[in-house]
Amino acid sequence: MLFLALKALISGILIAAASTLAKRYPGFGALVASLPLVSVLGMIWWWGEKPDAANMANHVGATFWYILPSLPMFIVMPALLRNGVGFWPTLGIGCALTIALYAGMVAIAPRFGIGL
Repeated sequence: MLFLALKALISGILIAAASTLAKRYPGFGALVASLPLVSVLGMIWWWGEKPDAANMANHVGATFWYILPSLPMFIVMPALLRNGVGFWPTLGIGCALTIALYAGMVAIAPRFGIGL
């Protein structure tokens, strides 16, 4: 239980630092937010609990394929915001788009031999 609390604390501090940086330095905050911190921390925590190279390789490979459908959100959201759409509707549209693209990826990936 202590390890879980430590993982949550470290992860939370990194997210809070990224959002705090973004308020003052949007470009630098974006850089920090774009780092695959969640993926890297997840891999570190997982490896510490159960080191298994084959399982980790599968996880990292699947993570790559899940990143691709999330990218269009970062094109659509700035365009909507710059055209006067409010933050909350923009966020909802961005999330809905990402969910739809994730569903598409899950449906299509096996046809190309991609294991998710």
